[in-house]
Amino acid sequence: MKNKENFKKHLILVICAIIVFGIIFIALNIVQYKRYTENVNNALDQIIANIKEEYPDVKMEEIIQILNSDSILQNNLLSEYGIDIKKDSLVLSNNGIYINYLVWLTILIIILIIVLTILIIKYNKSQSNKIKEIEKYIEEINNKNYALDIQGNDEDELSVLKNELYKITIMLKEQAENSKNDKLNLKKSLEDISHQLKTPLTSITIMLDNILDNPNMDVDTRNEFIKDIHREVSNINFFIQSLLKLSKFDANTIEFNRKEEKIQKIIDNAVKNVSMICDLKNIEIIIENKCDALILCDLNWQVEAVTNILKNSVEHSNNGTKIYIKLESNNIYSQITIKDNGVGIDKKDLKHIFDRFYKGKNSSKDSVGIGLSLAKTIIEKDNGYITVDSELNKGTIFKIRYMK
Repeated sequence: MKNKENFKKHLILVICAIIVFGIIFIALNIVQYKRYTENVNNALDQIIANIKEEYPDVKMEEIIQILNSDSILQNNLLSEYGIDIKKDSLVLSNNGIYINYLVWLTILIIILIIVLTILIIKYNKSQSNKIKEIEKYIEEINNKNYALDIQGNDEDELSVLKNELYKITIMLKEQAENSKNDKLNLKKSLEDISHQLKTPLTSITIMLDNILDNPNMDVDTRNEFIKDIHREVSNINFFIQSLLKLSKFDANTIEFNRKEEKIQKIIDNAVKNVSMICDLKNIEIIIENKCDALILCDLNWQVEAVTNILKNSVEHSNNGTKIYIKLESNNIYSQITIKDNGVGIDKKDLKHIFDRFYKGKNSSKDSVGIGLSLAKTIIEKDNGYITVDSELNKGTIFKIRYMK
């Protein structure tokens, strides 16, 4: 508000100067009128006294009537004595009063002009300093210095411009920080990707070297190596496919084909997708209840999201255990609860469980730390959210809730 108050201050000073000048001007006129009237009345009084002395019979009323008469005489007797009644005053002292009046009036006008000029110059200087300040800010912004506190609460034009400049500065600062963070995240992601690929590729290289160096290797050992190589290649393929999907989500290039689908259908398809790894670990998935509730979603993507969560539960469950799936629905939301009796998740790992490439201390050796992150991204795209609760050596519970 400082600039606005400054403007108001200058405006008030200008108005006050004009008012003071007006008052003094009126006072001068009143004083001049009184002195002028006094001089004229004194002269008339002397004239009337002389008339009364010379002509005692003349009545005072007749003289007053003549003085106040509106009639204009055709003959101008004063002109014979060089007096122009339209320009000159018969009372000579009034000429001095009038000259003094003009002098004081001129002085007042000069003072008023000087005061107004000073106020205008001062205000213009203030505005000029503000413009220079804004120019300095712009120069700093051009030099990529965004640590400027230039926000103000003023309401004049320059202050509005300054506030808009502040908004631009904040936006540029955020963009610069985001760009820096993006570069750091990209660097970290590349390091994570390199690490995720390095381990399986090293294992594949070692196993292939063993096969090549031992042409007489027994068939069982060779087949075991080939199975391990196949598993590592499958893990790499899963990792790359998941990574590509996440990058498409980040770039907003995936279009969801949303329509009403049964939540039961999503679960049935997801269970089929993990049936093979369940058989390998002798794990049974039990769906505790049937549910005909519908949710608006893209079926294929939601099946993939639930599949990734089920796959995580299977990988972290002990052989011969069970995984329970519970479905429920009400007027507000539909929910899928997936509960396993596996190794659980450490508390310090729990808050990072959906971070990309994050692998807790209880992660399986085949985990690439990307499946749960992808699942969370997919679920949130269809107006849902996922929570997790876990306890070491007692299991983990995932809850997926779709709002209606």
